[in-house]
Amino acid sequence: MKIDTRLLKILDRTQEGIPPSRQDCAAMLAYPAASAEASMTRAIADAIGRERFGNSAVVLSQIGIEIQPCPGRCGFCSLGENHTRLTPGAMAPDEILAIAGSLTASGPVYAVFLMTTHRFDFRQLVRTVERLRDKLPRGPRIVVNTGDFNLDQARALKEAGVSGAYHILRLREGKDTELSVEQRLATIKAVRDAGLDLYYCCEPIGPEHTPEEIVDQLFVGLDYGCVQHGAMRRVQVPDSPLAALGQITELRLAQVTAVVALASLACREIRSIGVHEPNPVGLTSGANAAFAETGANPRDTERDTTGNRGLGVDACVMMLREAGFERLMAPNSGIACPST
Repeated sequence: MKIDTRLLKILDRTQEGIPPSRQDCAAMLAYPAASAEASMTRAIADAIGRERFGNSAVVLSQIGIEIQPCPGRCGFCSLGENHTRLTPGAMAPDEILAIAGSLTASGPVYAVFLMTTHRFDFRQLVRTVERLRDKLPRGPRIVVNTGDFNLDQARALKEAGVSGAYHILRLREGKDTELSVEQRLATIKAVRDAGLDLYYCCEPIGPEHTPEEIVDQLFVGLDYGCVQHGAMRRVQVPDSPLAALGQITELRLAQVTAVVALASLACREIRSIGVHEPNPVGLTSGANAAFAETGANPRDTERDTTGNRGLGVDACVMMLREAGFERLMAPNSGIACPST
């Protein structure tokens, strides 16, 4: 068996700290997920990532704070207004605070993400953030995962206590969703212009996406200086328009994760690489971040993903430890603490 010499040259350069080009990334993604070339890509990404981040990992948590029929009508989401089966509802602020307190008490959670649908009550979100920041003054960072917003709103979120936002230009945005590509990019720019951290991800990856599509999407996050990148596969949500297209394997997801990790060498701001949903293959392919989830989940048909698709903090810590990470990033700092 001979390894493709083109890949060997690409990986040799990455080990010298030279990030792969767009063409290099597309070439790495073109190999079958079970090929020797893909396995080697994952191994090198894992080794480089562990050296880069000091074999430290990150646990993050997300609270889905509302369920509403979403006008984004994403063809992969359980909340799309044309196909959702979920009964609308929203968590009360006190419930959000209690859940956040429980999550952060159970382990070294680096950040708490508050997730809404695309259309959300901005003022209510700001008030919730302010209360959460008061409750956890020295605790984890607060990150929002919401619909689009402008620069003034980004600044207001920062003033309230938000440190970052998860905002992406999805694969086939505007085709598999009813959202504006221009507006998504404008929000990403507002996040950065307001001085907020940008959390990004290559998602939602399906079997139909080409290497070139994946590369174009993942480089958006790098071009805007994201602090976290990663990869997430699309889940076959029952009754969702894209469910019939199937989903990729965890092995293919790990391959994409590895390419994202290697491409991120071009971005000095990167602090961690995620794989979602968390799994051992991805966490040994360049990823070092795992998300605990509770409340609404766009990949779940249960009102509360806890105990269903969503992992808890303890499960994330255990998975990271089993993947060989020796330290977890302490909340709201760059200090690492033992993972045991």
